[in-house]
Amino acid sequence: MPDNVIPLFSDTETRPTPGMRAAIAAAEVGDEQKGEDPTVIRLQERVADLLGKESALWLPTGTMCNLVAVKTHTRPGDALVADGMAHVVRAESGGAALASGVVTETIRTERGIFTAAELQAAMDRVAAVPEPYGQPVGLVCVEQTHNFGGGAVWPLEALDAVAACARSRGVPLHMDGARLLNACAALGVSAAAVAARVDSLWIDFTKGLGAPIGAVLAGTAAFIAGARRYKQLFGGAMRQAGIAAAGCLYALDHHVDRLAEDHENARRLAAGLAGIDGIEVRTAAPDTNMVFFDASGPDLSNREFIGRLAASGVRLSGAGGAIRAVTHLDVSRADVDRALAAVRQAAAGRA
Repeated sequence: MPDNVIPLFSDTETRPTPGMRAAIAAAEVGDEQKGEDPTVIRLQERVADLLGKESALWLPTGTMCNLVAVKTHTRPGDALVADGMAHVVRAESGGAALASGVVTETIRTERGIFTAAELQAAMDRVAAVPEPYGQPVGLVCVEQTHNFGGGAVWPLEALDAVAACARSRGVPLHMDGARLLNACAALGVSAAAVAARVDSLWIDFTKGLGAPIGAVLAGTAAFIAGARRYKQLFGGAMRQAGIAAAGCLYALDHHVDRLAEDHENARRLAAGLAGIDGIEVRTAAPDTNMVFFDASGPDLSNREFIGRLAASGVRLSGAGGAIRAVTHLDVSRADVDRALAAVRQAAAGRA
């Protein structure tokens, strides 16, 4: 990507810093598939401790973490309950249905956060179908932060209520924690405090943490033992994966505390956008590092507006019928101000 481009498309566009590249180059490695890579082992132990879980498992991608978790928790024919715009429902190519044979019971929400009452109603809808026509609820999924909900954060009290509801029905609760550490920065709590509310979860290193490869799934020792089999089955076991795990360890040491800076830049971006004629910001004060806004009108669609900004060197994405801008370690405060100037110019020049 050219250096003069402002990469607000996604926090997945972060590039390894020089320090991370040095750590990757110096990584101690072994055969990860055989459990012999010392750097992967250190990362798994580090994440299990960070999340307060018994065990953890390194995987190449976050999507594979969800794929493996759903497969480990459920049986074919089970129902999975999640928000209708959850990543596991909308952005994984139907992987849960294809690999695990589950059906999905969705909950409609505004920003991806549902209540215990809404979860209860969803599970009741599934249970209302009499035997032998229905199916049991095998898993409830939450997403922290919620991507298509604009980076929305689950408050701990809401998560507590949903966890108690799932537990009362004997259903495990899984968290897509791709941006969990962003949520922790916003809430001012530890990752273990959030993780204690769920049975399994994972964190992604390729988003705000800035590593090129890797995610880690955590849970009980028994859950991870089962997950390890599906990691192999889905082709996630690797050889000298320590070169990737080293980047993840570096990220934990150097890129966690700075996440609050991304949130501040997102708030600056949202405030600036709100002052531009023709721009409607979906969330005036973003929870974390995502800003959703609308620039469409009778003369110009959001897609066309994104194209105009791309021509000005500002990369944005479309999501949920809006325009999405995501701040991260490769987006500075100066970049935010440059992006605002480009948006202001594009909005003023509407045909």
